[in-house]
Amino acid sequence: MLSGMPLYLALLAAGVVALYGGAELLVAGASRLALGVGLRAATVGVTVIALATTAPELFVSTIGALNVSTDIGLGAVVGSNIANIGLVLGVSALIKPLRVGPIVMRRHVPFMVFAAILLVGLGANGTIGRLEGTVLLLVLTVFTAYLLYGVNATPAPMVDDPDADAGDGLALRDVALVIGGLVALLVGSRWLVSGGTGLLSELGFSDLFIGLTVLALGTSLPELAASVVGAVRGQTEFAIGNVVGSNIYNILAVLGVVAVITPIDITASTLRLELPVLVAFTIVLVAMMGYGRRLTRLDGAALVVGYGVFIYLLFP
Repeated sequence: MLSGMPLYLALLAAGVVALYGGAELLVAGASRLALGVGLRAATVGVTVIALATTAPELFVSTIGALNVSTDIGLGAVVGSNIANIGLVLGVSALIKPLRVGPIVMRRHVPFMVFAAILLVGLGANGTIGRLEGTVLLLVLTVFTAYLLYGVNATPAPMVDDPDADAGDGLALRDVALVIGGLVALLVGSRWLVSGGTGLLSELGFSDLFIGLTVLALGTSLPELAASVVGAVRGQTEFAIGNVVGSNIYNILAVLGVVAVITPIDITASTLRLELPVLVAFTIVLVAMMGYGRRLTRLDGAALVVGYGVFIYLLFP
């Protein structure tokens, strides 16, 4: 039987694999269901795919906050959002320059910036309590309603679907994929939290560091996979929308749910470093997207280097 470091490494690896596989199942099933009811591909990227790839952060943050400490939940969300911008979009832009669609830039990017600034404002007193969590969830409700209004205002064009005749069978299969993905995410989250916390705790690292690094990177794998695949296939708007939507849901949904369950304490060091870095990465990304409506390979390289510097600064 495995024990100690080998056990933690095995749990960590198994958790990452389960999270990745669960997110893939969830993305495949949810995206086909969404496209089947007429959502645009760009809208699917910002909503369904973003929400699906945010599920690992939700499971990991909630389980970590309940079983270990709220530092795990906060670290996983903040670290994942920074990784989404610096690593996910950086790597995707290095593979292929990413074009930013007008809908994403006009409707969704402002919410991403607002969510980051709102997190800093609500956490300035050192705690995100149940009241602040409720505020985050209310803003999430407004954002979702706004997205639904946008979908109704600009419905997707009708396209011929060769699988239309098998709609009921496909729908049942997609529902099964969604359920299977959620189960895999739940199991993978438990493994990742147990393995990651056990491994780095034995090495003397704090819960916040664990959340910001190992857990954040592990939960960002779905976003990385989805965005890289989108970039390789030339679906660059999808790659952008996936990250923008994920960063919105990470703050509003994940931290909102965790804070309602149990108040989140924010250390003075987090207020000085991690949260300002999150806002800085967000603003830099918006500036890059606003200039020329695309992320170039140079932009991608700058984001990746910036993320590497952030990880370096985290080490004690």
